[in-house]
Amino acid sequence: MGYKTVRDFAFAEFTERKSVFIGQISPARTEEDALGFIRDIKEKQRGAAHNVYAYVLRGGVKRCSDDGEPQGTAGIQLLETIEREGLTDTVIVVTRYFGGILLGAGGLVRAYSRGAKIAVDSAEIAYMADCAVLRVEMDYSFYNIFLNIAGAYGHSILSSDFLDRVAVEIRLTQEDSRAFITEVREKSSGKIAPELLRKEFAGMAL
Repeated sequence: MGYKTVRDFAFAEFTERKSVFIGQISPARTEEDALGFIRDIKEKQRGAAHNVYAYVLRGGVKRCSDDGEPQGTAGIQLLETIEREGLTDTVIVVTRYFGGILLGAGGLVRAYSRGAKIAVDSAEIAYMADCAVLRVEMDYSFYNIFLNIAGAYGHSILSSDFLDRVAVEIRLTQEDSRAFITEVREKSSGKIAPELLRKEFAGMAL
C-alpha cells in the first residue's frame, strides 16, 4: 500500500508575542533519519529556547518531545498534526526563540500547532507507491489527446522527445497505469500501445 510523506525539507516561521516560531519538516525513512534531522536542527538552532519535535514512521513508530515546554503543550501538537495530515515517514521540529512574554498553556498549544501546520503547508506532499514507468510513442496529432488522458491521473512526465514522432516517458501508479493504457489504446483506435519500461517504488506529487 502507498502512503503520503513530504518530498523534501521545508520550513516556515511566524512571530507570536515576540517569540519566533520556526516550523521545519523533512522526510525520514528510518528512526535514524528522524533523529539525525533533529540533531541537525538543534545544532543549527542552538541559540533557541526550545526545539520541539515529533515524527511518525511506517510500522507504527511515533515519538514526540516537548523539549522543556510544559508537558502536553508542544510535542503532542506536532504529532497530532502529522497524523491529521495523513503523513508518515515524516519528522517536524518547531523551534522557538523566546521573546520574553509568556504565552500560557493555551497559547503554547496554539503556537506549536500553527508551527507544525505551516511547516506541512510549505512542503511538497508526495504519494509513495508502487509505480510503472511507461514509454508512449505517438504522432503529433495525438499529443494533446495524450496530455488530456494523462491529466486525469496522478502522473509525472519524466522525459519528452519531439522528433519525427513524440516519445514520452511517464510514471503512474501501477493501479492507474492499467486504466491509462486501456484509455490510450481506446482513444487511438488501437494504434498506440504504451510500453512498460520498468516498475519502481517512487513518489507521486499530490
